[in-house]
Amino acid sequence: MTFTAQQMRFWSPEVRELEPYVPGEQPKIQNLLKLNTNENPYPPSPKVVQAVQDVLTEQADALRLYPDPDAMALKQAIAKQQQVDVAQVFVGNGSDEVLAHIFKAFFIQKEPILYPDITYSFYPVYSQFFGVHTKQIPLNEKFEINVSDYEQQNGGIIITNPNAPTSIALGLDEIEQVLKSNPDRVVVIDEAYVDFGAESAVQLVSRYDNLVVCQTTSKSRSLAGLRVGFAIAQAHLIAALEAVKNSFNSYPMDRFAIAAAVASFEDQAYFEAQCAKVMASREKLVSELTALGFHVLPSKANFIFATHPQHEAAQLAQQLREQGIIVRYFNKPRIDQFLRITIGTDEQNQRLVETLKTHIL
Repeated sequence: MTFTAQQMRFWSPEVRELEPYVPGEQPKIQNLLKLNTNENPYPPSPKVVQAVQDVLTEQADALRLYPDPDAMALKQAIAKQQQVDVAQVFVGNGSDEVLAHIFKAFFIQKEPILYPDITYSFYPVYSQFFGVHTKQIPLNEKFEINVSDYEQQNGGIIITNPNAPTSIALGLDEIEQVLKSNPDRVVVIDEAYVDFGAESAVQLVSRYDNLVVCQTTSKSRSLAGLRVGFAIAQAHLIAALEAVKNSFNSYPMDRFAIAAAVASFEDQAYFEAQCAKVMASREKLVSELTALGFHVLPSKANFIFATHPQHEAAQLAQQLREQGIIVRYFNKPRIDQFLRITIGTDEQNQRLVETLKTHIL
């Protein structure tokens, strides 16, 4: 929808210039195979469902009251699972909200913040929204992050690990190199996909007072519909995030989200089993697509980034859509010949492969 200058005269000047983030579509199509937004193909733990039901049956009267503004039960569950102190945990409505608070708390500096030229596309949106100066650091020819490129003047650094949409992960030694090279700047490691085979930087938090690790329950814990994200850092950095949160929305987590997320973190066995299933399915899908001529980047996420040397990516995406399969296509420089494909169940992945064989390639 477009508006005239007359209609937009009420808008703040900054809002007129905003270029909002465009999320993956959520179409309502029958028999649709949705492999475009990196949602988990498996449901959350049965204990999560029970916890939500318990809120309705045992705490229904409490719904008229505000929830715990500190979401302390959730912070305690995360702290226990991540083996950190509760004072080192911050929670919010999905990792996107947590990231917004991170940008406000740490990145409004004179120098530009650094992030890869190909990465999570919310970073430039938040940078514009908060008036943050930025400098994008190009990935190398293999779409990898060269950590030595981050040894330069900056106002902070944010790196998605594994990176999105490329799916490639850095090792902890490389993350440490970035931290050591920037001791007076906050380094944020955005770990939305870390549970699918990468190493978490949480274990470095106690040693580096400039590290913030951001994670989400949307992917590996199948809670995308409830919006629960969190950050882990030393207490002085968490205090800055709490100050921003309490200046914006002092009651961000509702009772259902808190109860569900606590139950998820308390069911570690289920969580690990589902992650293992996704990783096994990923390796099988990579093998099958490679056999069909695709080049697939090495993935440590619940998605893959693939290109076919003999087929235009945009055309492949359209042809798959016509067969009821949606994948993510980015019409952007350097990656406009790649498709980002979410890992589904083995049955869903097989439908993708058979569709490519039968109708497209």
